[in-house]
Amino acid sequence: MNEQLRKTINMGLIVGGIALSLSMIGIIDAFNQRFVITDLLTLGQLLLFGMPLVAGLLVSSKLTDSSLGGKLLHGGLAGLLSSVPTFLLLLLTLFWESIRDSFINVKPDLISLLTLNNENIVVGGFLLVLIFGVLGIVGGGFALLPSRFRRPISTSLAWTIGSGVMSDILIGILRPRLSSATLRKLFGSTGLQPVPFVVLFVLLTAVFLWWQQGGQERYHSVRQNLTPKQQKNSRRVSISLLVIFLLILPSLLGVYLSEIVNEVGRFILMGLGLNIAIGLAGLLDLGYVTNFAVGAYIMALLTSNSGFGLSEPVSFWLAVPVCIVAAMFTGFFLALPVLKMRGDYLAIATLGFGEIIRVLARSDALKPFIGGAQGILQIPPAQINGFVAQLLGYVLNPINNFLGRFDLGILATNDAGEIVFGNPPQLYYLFILASLLMLFISRRLNNSRTGRRWMAIREDEDVAAAMGINTTNAKVLAFTLSAASGGLAGAIFAAKLGSIFPTSFELLISINVLSLIIVGGLGSIPGVIVGAFFLVGIPQLLTEFAEFRLLLYGIALIVMMLVRPEGLWPSEVHRREINRDGEDETAVPVTAKT
Repeated sequence: MNEQLRKTINMGLIVGGIALSLSMIGIIDAFNQRFVITDLLTLGQLLLFGMPLVAGLLVSSKLTDSSLGGKLLHGGLAGLLSSVPTFLLLLLTLFWESIRDSFINVKPDLISLLTLNNENIVVGGFLLVLIFGVLGIVGGGFALLPSRFRRPISTSLAWTIGSGVMSDILIGILRPRLSSATLRKLFGSTGLQPVPFVVLFVLLTAVFLWWQQGGQERYHSVRQNLTPKQQKNSRRVSISLLVIFLLILPSLLGVYLSEIVNEVGRFILMGLGLNIAIGLAGLLDLGYVTNFAVGAYIMALLTSNSGFGLSEPVSFWLAVPVCIVAAMFTGFFLALPVLKMRGDYLAIATLGFGEIIRVLARSDALKPFIGGAQGILQIPPAQINGFVAQLLGYVLNPINNFLGRFDLGILATNDAGEIVFGNPPQLYYLFILASLLMLFISRRLNNSRTGRRWMAIREDEDVAAAMGINTTNAKVLAFTLSAASGGLAGAIFAAKLGSIFPTSFELLISINVLSLIIVGGLGSIPGVIVGAFFLVGIPQLLTEFAEFRLLLYGIALIVMMLVRPEGLWPSEVHRREINRDGEDETAVPVTAKT
């Protein structure tokens, strides 16, 4: 058999197997409840019919010695073959009436989707095969487009589809600012209306094409021609606009979206800390939830009125430094037994620490001190009172007047003259303040001599030791500083909920934080933020993800390892390490100054 033909058949059947799996486990049917284009295209249909497009695209892009017609033919064949497993499922339902006894997700709604609402399953199945074949040809044809056209079109299509999927979020943001008639013209119950969808796609395509064809070069040319004073002023303007945007964001988002942003901020805090240990120093820590739990419990013991801890509770602001120091001490203490471990052994040891903390938190032995399975209640929210609250009121009032319609009254003083961080829009400012603080510290560490030592240890610990780096001190410091961010996140988490329970500190927390670092990019600060929004924010926004969240985590990790192992937003150093071909072979290796 021709080698190219064999690869085409394999690709088609693999993609078809994926489409069948997504159908059998219920993802296609669950996603079919959300429209991308109102009354025209659902997310489930997009996922199903996107399979042959991907198959045709992958096959055609890998054929180098075939003609135009040959590439289209291979793309069509791959798309056609990707329908075979699903078509066999439809035939199976004809002879196995009780198929749902074994496969509960093979519902009538799924069969209706696969047969294109055709009452005759055989006819509907053949229509599905035909459409898959045509879409495979379309995917193959898209692969033949020049890169300068293919990338802008695919990027604008992704943004447009994302706008349709997130339409209910956009409706919530725009409803106070647009009339009902205008909203109905733009959106349906879910999804974008067809005309706005097409208009948005065309506009975005034009913008990305302009950027690709010369806009990017002109932008960089203008930036390079700026004088140092102009560059400084430009940075000041950018920072000022960013600060204003962050200040008014809760008034734009509302309570529900602010809560989602807060959850993302919590994982950004933990991700920035774990990124020190894993991304910079290469220390695979699977027990990071330990630091998070210590910060939360110390905050509860110092501030709670439930009878645990201090007889006279202290304020949130006095407890936060204690939580951070306690978490750092925990990181230091747990680092000592594992200093000589590497790789898998280090991961298993730190995993054990995380499980020890979970068991201790639930145990009856510590119940008189930390509440056991009943947890600790009556944790007061963070608040500012006295002279500081009055001073902030004087600062916020002019800002409120300047911003006009954007209300910052969520941080206004109450009748008692206090600023209480009780609801999600108020807590947003607490998370953003903590995240900005950790961003500043992480950036300084990345560019410091200590950061270069960590990167040298990550690359080769033996060589780093031979260069004169004290690897023991560097690893202990990495564990200790990494723990600080987890302790801070735990402290804010306890004040946010008002109560903590051992079930909040499961191993899954560590896995989630590790996953967002891998997806975002090891050692990359922007990657942590992107990974948190991708793995935490999007599943929170789309309720259809809830049942399949862990499955999609695994799929995202596998896809990232195969397609983009360096992450969505990798650091320059890590990108050079992953891509060592071509120009990257001449890159200067990472060294450490001693």
